[in-house]
Amino acid sequence: MPGFELFGDAEKKEVQDVLNSGVLMRYGFDGMRQGHWKAKELEAEIESQFEVQHAQLLSSGTAAVSLALASAGIGAGDEVIMPCFTFVASFEAIIMLGATPVVVDIDDTLTLDIEAVKAAITPKTKAIMPVHMCGSMANLEALKSICNTHNLILIEDACQAIGGTYKGQALGTIGDLGCFSFDFVKTVTCGEGGVMITNNNDYYTNADHYSDHGHDHHGSDRGAETHPFIGYNFRISELNAAVGLAQFRRLDDFIAIQKKHYTIIRNELEKLAGVTFRSVPEGGEESYAFLNFFLEDLETARKVSSAFKSNGIDVCFHYYDNNWHYIRKWEHLINQKSLVPLSKELIDGLSYLKHKTFEKSDHFIGRNISCLIKLSWTESEVIQRAKKMASIIQSSTS
Repeated sequence: MPGFELFGDAEKKEVQDVLNSGVLMRYGFDGMRQGHWKAKELEAEIESQFEVQHAQLLSSGTAAVSLALASAGIGAGDEVIMPCFTFVASFEAIIMLGATPVVVDIDDTLTLDIEAVKAAITPKTKAIMPVHMCGSMANLEALKSICNTHNLILIEDACQAIGGTYKGQALGTIGDLGCFSFDFVKTVTCGEGGVMITNNNDYYTNADHYSDHGHDHHGSDRGAETHPFIGYNFRISELNAAVGLAQFRRLDDFIAIQKKHYTIIRNELEKLAGVTFRSVPEGGEESYAFLNFFLEDLETARKVSSAFKSNGIDVCFHYYDNNWHYIRKWEHLINQKSLVPLSKELIDGLSYLKHKTFEKSDHFIGRNISCLIKLSWTESEVIQRAKKMASIIQSSTS
């Protein structure tokens, strides 16, 4: 991760096909495009690889989350339970549809805490949205049980975990809907892009229409298509899809490289006293996009994080002090700083955040360091990096 590190002839060939045809839009212009349908091809590849019935390719991972919510009919007056450790896009997508994000604690998986989820359910709860942060997953069996008991929708935000599995099933395929991001720093990149997947025919039909201004996509005359309901523009371009098509076909190779590099570093850090690792639910296998480990306390994590930066160990993140991924720095959400007026219902629904604390999550995020695993490293570079990381941790904690 990220896939752009290994751009090559395959990506160039797919993009050149699009440029040669001159058709950059994914819909219409049948006669001009010379048989090239990159978005459709990529959707078919995703459906086959993940053994899922439907894939709707989109302009971003944020669009995928928004579309998943909208396709399931989630909007004003509804509540969606989500974790306090994620990217800000999670609550942005919920708020955009007029629903209320109900933010809850995480546990040592760095994903939703099951007891916190149970405690957050109200008559307004419509969906639970685990976010499989940094390459690993929530306890999906427990979450599915909760959803079945309370008749809730399970939406998997697997934007950072493509290639991970749970009990032999691809992440994103276990809930009612799943979402992936193909932005520039993901394992598979389109530059900008994302996809929503589902086995529910109704959700897919809704997604197909909603993502393209409500077009029903019946027939071969785009101008004659009808609009069953109001939609918006979440379309991906053929150029972006072309890059993603070449990248997605290399997913297994990317995951193998990530696993190899991850394992070398983890094996070195496992030797250190005071270093522990995130929990992975039984039956789960990470995508190996990140190596996440815990140190003894917040002060130590800050010290090691600073020492990593000073000694050239890049792409290691201490999310406790990060502006984008942990609720501690989401002042714009907590204080409801919006460019446009929010509904009274949403204002009231978000008011709990002014008083809610997240001590349990602080305990885990404060001690966590998350290291991105690059695809472009050589094996010797990974070995050298692992030894250097271990040395810095030892000297910082002695």
